[in-house]
Amino acid sequence: MSRLSTNQLTLAYGSRRIVENLNLSVPDGKITSLVGANGSGKSTILKSLARILNPQSGGVFLDGKQIHRQPTKEVAKQLAILPQNPTSPEGLTVRELISFGRYPHQRGFGSLSAEDNRMIDWALQATGMGEFHDRAVDQLSGGQRQRAWIAMALAQGTEVLLLDEPTTFLDMAHQIEVMSLLEKLNREQKRTIIMVVHDLNHAARFSQHLVALKRGTVLYEGHPEVVMTPAMLRDVFGIDADVIPDPRTGAPLCLPYGLAEGHGQAPVSVPGRTAAHREDGRLTAAAVV
Repeated sequence: MSRLSTNQLTLAYGSRRIVENLNLSVPDGKITSLVGANGSGKSTILKSLARILNPQSGGVFLDGKQIHRQPTKEVAKQLAILPQNPTSPEGLTVRELISFGRYPHQRGFGSLSAEDNRMIDWALQATGMGEFHDRAVDQLSGGQRQRAWIAMALAQGTEVLLLDEPTTFLDMAHQIEVMSLLEKLNREQKRTIIMVVHDLNHAARFSQHLVALKRGTVLYEGHPEVVMTPAMLRDVFGIDADVIPDPRTGAPLCLPYGLAEGHGQAPVSVPGRTAAHREDGRLTAAAVV
């Protein structure tokens, strides 16, 4: 049984329903990418999986228990979330940022324990950020900053990581840097990772499971080689594209050519897009559950 799943999940902002009767099981120990055009419900679903957004009906289940009925600290010991474009106070060092990930394991306002410091050191090493431990977060490059935030999530000591567009606003090199880190964490530590991804070619290359959404409904789901097809790209994104094997990795590679017939000028999400998007028009400030 999947550790993280939904059952007849309906999500809404006020009277506007975004997702309705969603049944989704996140494969354990794999990287799952949520893909879809703007407004398809990707970030909304991720917020509900992270216990940030309460369902209108149905539920999200973690180890068979409704996640929204569990204490916040208990959930935070089991899954960590990295929201889109997180911010930190000016002058905060990398190590101080990562230490916030230990909050769910602390009692009261005591100092960091030996176990806390061990986990912080491990997270620094796992993300390659050890040499920057005393550097201010706001002085880091985009890729380094994102690795620091991922290290904070790792320091929580959870088996499940949720990430909302982890490569947004990063240049090509830093995108590869972050995605390769996530791939390494999954491969070496069997972390279950679920993330919202705009770049379809990144999703196909670095994921073992794709969920393609349209208007809050799962239209396609499975291994990238099964999901990434011209039919999916037409149905989900409204684009005309070819799909070929990547010459190096063998992963399906999307080559978009234009809008599919009958789709007019509707906005689409295509590989390489990195513009920020918030489906509900709001920003999420919390970095941990």
